[in-house]
Amino acid sequence: MRIASWNVNSLKARLDHVLDYCRSGQADCLMLQELKLSDENFPHQAFADIGWNSVCHGQKTYNGVAILSTFEISDVTRGLPHLRQEDAQDEQSRYIEASVNGFRLGAIYLPNGNPCPGPKFDYKLQWMARLNAHAKTLLGTEMPVILAGDYNVMPQAIDCYDAPAWEGDALWHPQSRAAFFELSNLGYTDAIRAIHPVGAQYSYWDYQAGAWPRDNGIRIDHLMLSPEAADKLVNAGVDKTPRGLERPSDHTPVWLEVAA
Repeated sequence: MRIASWNVNSLKARLDHVLDYCRSGQADCLMLQELKLSDENFPHQAFADIGWNSVCHGQKTYNGVAILSTFEISDVTRGLPHLRQEDAQDEQSRYIEASVNGFRLGAIYLPNGNPCPGPKFDYKLQWMARLNAHAKTLLGTEMPVILAGDYNVMPQAIDCYDAPAWEGDALWHPQSRAAFFELSNLGYTDAIRAIHPVGAQYSYWDYQAGAWPRDNGIRIDHLMLSPEAADKLVNAGVDKTPRGLERPSDHTPVWLEVAA
């Protein structure tokens, strides 16, 4: 089974690109981030027309995540569990989880966190604490778990064309990176780095300053696998082709192949 994750930076603007990607046969399951539309405006019928199932956790104008698949999607949950009473007030649609073909999948759109320091960075760290707590709980299910999406974290210097230029940014902040590596400490495997331990594997290029033609990219889209899922990992990579399309997202799909 091939599973991909893609921050589409507005599903309405990129719907044709996403449908073409689904039709291409490059994935059996696709997790989307930054839909920028409400649940009632999600184009379920467009995906049904090409034989794909879909579930979403949308939000008008901002955020939003979805899981699409040619397989049945079941046992859907939306949002992360709360760690504090204040978490119950979180209305941002950034996480959706479901079971697909024997795997438990979580689609993630982690907060950016800038400006840093500040309330947005505090929210990012608290959100990551909630994610890590839930990721630990998922390990107890002994299901193969894949937590995929836009983490808005560059884990290592190799994941950025110019790491020193990002000093002070929430995506490169030591606390952000430490929170990301907590997943590894729990036992989750970074699928891209498991297959490609060295070399740039960028998944995002800014629209400005010629970042794409210069390959001034960063890797912030990740596929994190529980031990049960990592045991099934066959291959993983980044598909740069969609970033070169007309009116593309600033992200491109990351993907993995697992033995179902």
